[in-house]
Amino acid sequence: MTNPSPHRAAGTIYVLLAATLWGTTGTAAALAPEVGPLAVGAAAMGFGGLLQGAIAARPMADRARQLRTHRSMILLGALAIAVYPLAFYSSMRLAGVAVGTVVSIGLAPIIAAVIERVLDHRPLSRRWLVSTGISLLGIGALTVAHATNDDSAPELGTGSLMWRPLLGIGLAGIAAATYALYSWAAATLIRRGLPTRTTMGAMFGCGGVLLLPVVIATGASIVTSPGNLAAVTYLAVVPMFLGYVLFGRGLAVVPASTATTLSLWEPVVAAFLAVMVLHEQLPVLGWLGVALVLIGLAVLTLRLPNRSPASIQK
Repeated sequence: MTNPSPHRAAGTIYVLLAATLWGTTGTAAALAPEVGPLAVGAAAMGFGGLLQGAIAARPMADRARQLRTHRSMILLGALAIAVYPLAFYSSMRLAGVAVGTVVSIGLAPIIAAVIERVLDHRPLSRRWLVSTGISLLGIGALTVAHATNDDSAPELGTGSLMWRPLLGIGLAGIAAATYALYSWAAATLIRRGLPTRTTMGAMFGCGGVLLLPVVIATGASIVTSPGNLAAVTYLAVVPMFLGYVLFGRGLAVVPASTATTLSLWEPVVAAFLAVMVLHEQLPVLGWLGVALVLIGLAVLTLRLPNRSPASIQK
C-alpha cells in the first residue's frame, strides 16, 4: 500500500485541526488572568461538552437503545472527560506550567498505545514508535526552553512545599491517562457502530454535567468582567466544542494512539502564539523542539513510495 486511504488522510487532518484549536487555549486563558485554572478548565470543558450534547440531542434520542447498551463505556468516557481538565490545570498550578504540560501531553500517546495493545490487542508499528519518540524529544526540548522563562513553577524547597511538585506530577499523569482513556472509549464506541456525533454528544454531554458543580463552586470570577466572560466563552465554543467535534471525526478513522500522537502538534501551536501574540521569547532550543515535533508528525503522516507491500505499517 503506497498511499494512505482518503478516509485516513481526512482523519489525520481533522485531528491536526483540533490540536491547532487546542493550542490557542493558553493564549486565550492568559487574557483572563483573574479566572483561576480550575474554573477555566471546568467551564471550558463543561460548557463545551454541554454544547456537544445539545447539538446531538436528536441523534441520541434516535439511538437511545444503543446508548443504553453501551452505557458503561459512555460513563467511563464521561468520567475521564470530567477528571481531565481538573487534573491538567491543577498539575500546572502545583508543578509549574512546563512540567505539567510535558507530562500530561507527552504521556498520553504512550498510555493510549498501552490501552490499545492490552484491550484491543493492536500491535504497535515501527512508524508509530519512531514518530512518537522524535515528537516526545521535541516536546521535551520545547518544555525545557519554556521552563527557563517560566516563573510559575514552585520552588523545590524542603518541608511542607516538597509535596506540591510531586503531587503536580502525579496529577499530570492522571490528566494524560484520562485523555488517553476518553479518546480510546470514543474510538471504541465509533468502531462498534455508534455515529461519531452521537458518541461525542453522549460522552461529552455527560462529562459537562459532571463538571457543572465545579463551575458553580469556582467560576464566580468568570462573570466579573466582559473580558473574562469573552475568554471563557471562546474556550468553550472554539477549542472545546469545535475542537472535539473535529477530534471525534478523526477518531472515526484513526486509532486513539495515532490521534494522541498527532495531538502533540498542540504545544507547537501554543508556543507560536505565545511568541506572536503574547510576545514571549522562545530560545533556540525551543525552535529545535518545534522542528523535532514537525519531523515526528511528518514520519507518522507522510507515506513515501515503498519497495514492498509490507515495508510500511499503519
